[in-house]
Amino acid sequence: MNGATTSVELRAHNRVRLLRAVHDCGATRTRSQLTRDLHLARGTASVLVAGLAEDGLLHEEPAPGAARGRPTHVPGPHPRGPLALAVDVREDAWELAACELGGRVTVLDVRPHDGTPEGALGPLGEAVRAHQARLGPRAVGVGVALPGPVRHGGLVDIPHLGWRSVDVPALLAPDRGGAGAPVPGGPLVGNDTALAALAEARRGRLRGVRVGLHLHVDFDLGGVLVVDGRPLDGAGGSGAEFGHMPLTGGDRPCPCGATGCWSMDVGANALLRRVGLAYGGGRGREQAEHVLATSEEAVAANATALGRGIAALVNALDPEVVTLSGHGVELYERASGQLLAACEPGLMAIRRDRPPRIAGSALGWRGSLLGAMESVFDEFLTPEGLDRWRESHPDQAPDTPEPQNVTHSTLKGRNPI
Repeated sequence: MNGATTSVELRAHNRVRLLRAVHDCGATRTRSQLTRDLHLARGTASVLVAGLAEDGLLHEEPAPGAARGRPTHVPGPHPRGPLALAVDVREDAWELAACELGGRVTVLDVRPHDGTPEGALGPLGEAVRAHQARLGPRAVGVGVALPGPVRHGGLVDIPHLGWRSVDVPALLAPDRGGAGAPVPGGPLVGNDTALAALAEARRGRLRGVRVGLHLHVDFDLGGVLVVDGRPLDGAGGSGAEFGHMPLTGGDRPCPCGATGCWSMDVGANALLRRVGLAYGGGRGREQAEHVLATSEEAVAANATALGRGIAALVNALDPEVVTLSGHGVELYERASGQLLAACEPGLMAIRRDRPPRIAGSALGWRGSLLGAMESVFDEFLTPEGLDRWRESHPDQAPDTPEPQNVTHSTLKGRNPI
């Protein structure tokens, strides 16, 4: 039931449904396919598409390779349509992108930072405000992925950087006595692993999976359970910190305050420690990439610890699929034998008979950024969001932005977008 009780409410509901379908399919399905998918009458679909085009939300292009006869068109993002600003903040750099309806990404800025809250988030806030001013009402929201647990309200803790209860919205949009405009509505702040899992459920290998487990490996490891396409974030927003569970029998103290955390044995920091190099504080990405590419012993140790932890979580959570992103993809590609050999003995007999499929992410390093985008469009693709759009006169906004001297992400370990 959609709750619509009048023709006006039903039309608003169907406008959202159609835009959501275009976004979720990556703007690849024809109008006739979308009409069937949504069980709409052909005339209703035509009226909806025309109205959304008039509002600057959709634009149709001829379908590639369309046969002769009745022309076939594919609804996609309007050239002056809404844009989600998405940010992936990592331990040593951040990346800012503009994302169209359908998921096309234009990277706007990539910058290193010093690992402090002020050094990372101050310049990021300035960049966000500058792009919002340039894009005007086309910028419908800001989503930010961060490598640590995020509590409701945007407070983040990143133990290995020394961040404790950092108020991310306040640092992104400080009160400067009028010198800088705050982010309208405030940014949507989320954990990078949870957002990567959200993207994997929308656009990757967890799509259509009822219960999945997603693990993201960067300097250390994070994980989250995904049920019916949604990461479970706990009562306070910071649940599913699987990386801070003692799953591998270690006894090293973790910067989070616990002892023997799984994340101490998996990720770039563990690779660096294994070969005797300095680690921690977001340092050593290039060295860790080199170790990952050259040290079979360090990779095998990482993969073994990853496999043991996966077995414990599979026993507890019973996922259908386990997906790996970040360095997890490379660990699986380079040492799947060691990973599976460590995982299988830890499985209960009933799990071993039908173990879940383990797969590298379909999105590579892009998941957290795309998840930040999804969080913005989830807020926008509502009747209220579309009403605000109509009131903002988007026809006066500039065209789709070009990358600002950045044609793709330059962060180490990240695939071009």
